[in-house]
Amino acid sequence: MGPHGSVRRVPPSDIGPGERLAINGVGSFDWDLDQGTFDLDETALDVFDLRPEEYDRRPDSLVMRVTPEEGARLDVALRRALQSGHRSYSGYFQVTRRDGVKQWTHTQGTILRDDGGTARRVVGVVRNATEELGQAPPFPGMDGQAVGAADASGARSRTAAADGTGDAFRDATGDGDGDGEGDGRSLSSLVRHTTEALSHAVTVDDVTAVLTGAGALQRFSADGLILGLIEGGNLRFVAVTGEPMAGFRDLELRRLDDSLPLSQAVITQQARFVTSSADLLTRFPLLRPYLERSGLHAAAFLPLIAQARAIGAMGLFYRRRDRFTREDRETYGALAGVLGQSLQRAILFDQEREFATGLQESMLPRHIPRFEGAEIAVRYHSAWSGREVGGDWYDVVALPQNRVGLVVGDVQGHDTHAAAVMGQLRIALRAYAAEGHPPSTVLARASGFLAELDTERFATCGYAEVDLVSGTVRTARAGHLGPLIRHTDGRTGWPNVRGGLPLGLATTLDLQEFPETRLDLVPGETLVYCTDGLVEERGGDITLGMDALAEAVHNGPERAEELADHLADTLWERWGSTDDVALLILRRAPDPGSRHAPRIHQYVHQADPEGLADARGVLRQALTAWRMGALADDVELAAGELLVNVLLHTEGGAVLTLEVLPEPVRRVRLSVQDRSSVWPRRRSPGEAATSGRGLLMIDALAARWGVEPRGDGKAVWCEFGSPDGAAPGAASGPDAEDVTGT
Repeated sequence: MGPHGSVRRVPPSDIGPGERLAINGVGSFDWDLDQGTFDLDETALDVFDLRPEEYDRRPDSLVMRVTPEEGARLDVALRRALQSGHRSYSGYFQVTRRDGVKQWTHTQGTILRDDGGTARRVVGVVRNATEELGQAPPFPGMDGQAVGAADASGARSRTAAADGTGDAFRDATGDGDGDGEGDGRSLSSLVRHTTEALSHAVTVDDVTAVLTGAGALQRFSADGLILGLIEGGNLRFVAVTGEPMAGFRDLELRRLDDSLPLSQAVITQQARFVTSSADLLTRFPLLRPYLERSGLHAAAFLPLIAQARAIGAMGLFYRRRDRFTREDRETYGALAGVLGQSLQRAILFDQEREFATGLQESMLPRHIPRFEGAEIAVRYHSAWSGREVGGDWYDVVALPQNRVGLVVGDVQGHDTHAAAVMGQLRIALRAYAAEGHPPSTVLARASGFLAELDTERFATCGYAEVDLVSGTVRTARAGHLGPLIRHTDGRTGWPNVRGGLPLGLATTLDLQEFPETRLDLVPGETLVYCTDGLVEERGGDITLGMDALAEAVHNGPERAEELADHLADTLWERWGSTDDVALLILRRAPDPGSRHAPRIHQYVHQADPEGLADARGVLRQALTAWRMGALADDVELAAGELLVNVLLHTEGGAVLTLEVLPEPVRRVRLSVQDRSSVWPRRRSPGEAATSGRGLLMIDALAARWGVEPRGDGKAVWCEFGSPDGAAPGAASGPDAEDVTGT
């Protein structure tokens, strides 16, 4: 197989040495140190994923494939080999291919010197070592943890083995002997392991965590560490760690002058190594209150330089050290270079992320209106991807007659153009909703608006109009997830909401149909809308994320704001780290009645086979709590008859309400509401009839019953118990005029 999985043909027998190397994916290089040229053969260019026309034979041109951190590791290896007089060196490093895949690469070079011992040329080979390192066991880090690297699939691949099969920069000199400090650890390992740890640091906080986390001081064989970054004309101290550094913890911001050694290192861009605290206090008297009683004796103050500019400084402090060898100074210099590059990248990332997040948030509504009868909470989580800006959004629109419009959407792409399109589309959709159009029309007009913009982007969107008085929800979706509903008993479900094509695409294909779905949200129930970033992991099954969200909502608190925080804490780290997330939660205010007249509500979904049993259990539990358990059998039987009638003869579910009527009437009222305009009619079924006895049973069980219009449907109600203590069913019968009008 070739380096990318292609099948190699059988070569002819008369092949030369160079062809033998190429067949095995090994390329060669020739580095002329006097001329500064770095020649790569065709196979070596392929290893670095470079085209001949884009490579100018200069070592600096490799920066497009080798990160500064990896380059620093190679520089340390080569410099040590040149200065020590070794004939060869070898090491492993990572190449970033043009498709973003990280590739482990091995290089081995021979140093050619003149008669005086001065190095003139380096000739060697390079090869793709990803498979080799992927099969090797991990080598232990300085802190005892296994060190790895991210491979192309995002999984953790293993670095070279410590048994001689290719330690990732083992000693970098070819002799395998570490030039350790007091604990025998190799100084090159210090740079290597720190570089490995920093390679996964993205933000400034990540970098400081590497320097101050568990095992960090042991990695540096130091007793204390302090890190400062330039901020304007000041030095801001962002990290202080180590027991002797307790007196330094009140340092926050200092003017950038030469009164402190860290500041001096920044100004001069020169490292300073001190082995006498007395000499240090003589030169920097401001340190006296910080060094007294600390027991610190030696220190290394290292400027952090990136692109010839100092961005900060790091101080390493020691209690028992009396010298810094030349090798120590060089190693710490390389370490400072690696750290400077990492911090520069992290600072840039933080700035870009702040810009992206600010731009995104400026496109979202600043204030969410409040509504009587509902709690609303929103959250937005930006993707962990630097300058990339997502097109996710949410909106809440106040509508007449105590109705509210809920919007969530996602514009295709992760860039400023996606954010700009999102801002325009949000405003347009908000305007269409405010005009009073039904959800199907709102989405159709928004799709037409997006299609007319000068963009090729499409957008997914979900829109719901909620009547906070009746609880009726009219919703439609355009290629987006429907809402998740949590019922009053904690159960969760994804209603079957019909949908159309994404906005923009629907208009382009002349398929602007966004059918509406009617739902009922009873008091105390919660509706959750989100974008797919909360439930979808790249390469994973979205149903797993949907199940995780349903479980988190089921176990979460009832209040909307608290539930939003719970979902953010529970799911964003797992599912939302690589994509934007917009989250919108509406909870209809509970309606428990009063202490003397309590009330419960329950929604029974037409497609829920366990809904009837659950409803009966809720009714019995409520009556028992209200000390009216004697009525439970009759109420359950009547509720079953009414619910079955709704589920069999209408096109939707039913809203079940049970309440205690206020004094002096001591009765309970059962109400079953549906969306059908056809009223029930009493019949006289024959002896062989299998249906038609439901109202007769209710007439026999209830003290009174009736039917009343409710929105665009009706509610059948019945009361149990009587003020004079007569048994239920002993009353004179139902209000016939309420039910015989059809």
